[in-house]
Amino acid sequence: MEPTFLSATILLILITDPLGNIPLFIAALRNVRPERHSRVILRECLISFGVMLAFMVFGRPILAAMNLTDDILRVAGGVILFLIALKMVFPDGTGQAREGEDLVEPFIVPIAIPLISGPSAMATAMLIAGSNPRRMPEWIAALALSIFVTFTVFRLSNWLQKRLGDQVIKAMERLMGLVLTAVSIEMLLHGIAAYIKGLRA
Repeated sequence: MEPTFLSATILLILITDPLGNIPLFIAALRNVRPERHSRVILRECLISFGVMLAFMVFGRPILAAMNLTDDILRVAGGVILFLIALKMVFPDGTGQAREGEDLVEPFIVPIAIPLISGPSAMATAMLIAGSNPRRMPEWIAALALSIFVTFTVFRLSNWLQKRLGDQVIKAMERLMGLVLTAVSIEMLLHGIAAYIKGLRA
């Protein structure tokens, strides 16, 4: 099933997981002056948007050059999203920053890449764009909206962590993981069905 603007936006928000990344984000900025936070957040979100936009626009020609079909891409995307969803539902506790890291102001790494636009987010952007390249402006708008949500959550990260608490944030992340699990299964089954149908034809 071809995604809509709303479903594409929700999928991108789920895969970038701004709520789940709040503890990592706070740790990455712990040595940055408070007056620099807004500028750093904006810069990293813009870099992330540029990276994912590049995958969205140029990913399909690269796949075509490698002779990879949309069905194969759907199956691969479903598998990737499923693994990410499992990690959201069953966190392994490795999300905390290691001692001695982030001693300088972060630039690109680790906030823009891989915190916001990790491999799964890049693959998802490419998959959404590949579903219907003629609707590219719509997909770019969905990407921009998802990055804006990430910017807003990161901007309010300290407030959210204090008001909601770690337990509520973890519960919300697991709920998002459950939704993402359903999306990944649907994508996987649709890709397998389309591939089998193509073989029979």
